[in-house]
Amino acid sequence: MKRFWAILAVCALVLACMTGCMQSATKEETKEEAKTPQLPEKLKLDENGVPVLNVYDLNDERTMQMDIESYLEGVLAGEMRSDWPEEALKAQAILARTFVLKFVETKDSMYENADISTDVTEAQAYAPKLVDDRIRAAVAATRGEIVSYDGEIANTWFHAHSGGRTELPTVSLDYKENPPYTESVNGMESEEAPDSVKEWKATFTRDEIREAMKEAGVPVETVQTVAVGDTGESGRAQTLEIGGKTVSAATLRIRLGADKFKSTLITDISQDGDEITFTGKGYGHGVGMSQWGAYAMAKDGQDAKQIIDHYYKDVAIEKLWS
Repeated sequence: MKRFWAILAVCALVLACMTGCMQSATKEETKEEAKTPQLPEKLKLDENGVPVLNVYDLNDERTMQMDIESYLEGVLAGEMRSDWPEEALKAQAILARTFVLKFVETKDSMYENADISTDVTEAQAYAPKLVDDRIRAAVAATRGEIVSYDGEIANTWFHAHSGGRTELPTVSLDYKENPPYTESVNGMESEEAPDSVKEWKATFTRDEIREAMKEAGVPVETVQTVAVGDTGESGRAQTLEIGGKTVSAATLRIRLGADKFKSTLITDISQDGDEITFTGKGYGHGVGMSQWGAYAMAKDGQDAKQIIDHYYKDVAIEKLWS
């Protein structure tokens, strides 16, 4: 009888352990499920579970409906040359896909009845005529993959060339708070990058700057003094001091023309009569992944995940559909 009760006690102990382990596993599974990013509620899914977008085409002046993977092919072709290394293309595809979902989740398109547009002032570049087999392959290889942080879709910024070091969103994008996964890191840029993205020089008249200041909401009477104010970790100007007023460098750059005033990493400001010349390094806002950095890292044998992990800390790559 004693042996019977001993066996019974052991069985009860084993059963309790199994139940506890099962409960723990269930809790862990529930915890993991809770951390899976959710797709924006406004997006419908096609028969394959892929989000469908209403995209306003700036060139055709009409709204097109397409699945996100088809749209992404045009974006990747617009953002990166198809002859670049495969892993750089894949990294760009993942970031671009994430960018779209985050945009739809947090913003409204400036175009009526559209989720997003091909207008680069709002979203990403778009060049469907440049789509080829290498572009299609990079999109297909990363199908459904996005960047997440703590169960949320991440903000995945990217730019052409950092000028040596990337910057934080609060400095270069007038962002209110830096997401915990953003940091200032070595841009890792390739020496193969053209001079036009490594360095730049732009000249504006005092009237052009005064008008840009007005558009930025900081009107000035004269533009006699121009100087860099606060700077970030990369050396980028966060503010500029113009005519006795302080203005966001990121905002003024957009008002003066981002294709001409290529970055806020200003190395020199000179004046000659009615003209003011800014000299600087890099191309773009400098936040997140440097495309020429991704090029160099891929050439060096790094894969898409390693490239993304360099520019974004503690993030995960999730597959939301297959």
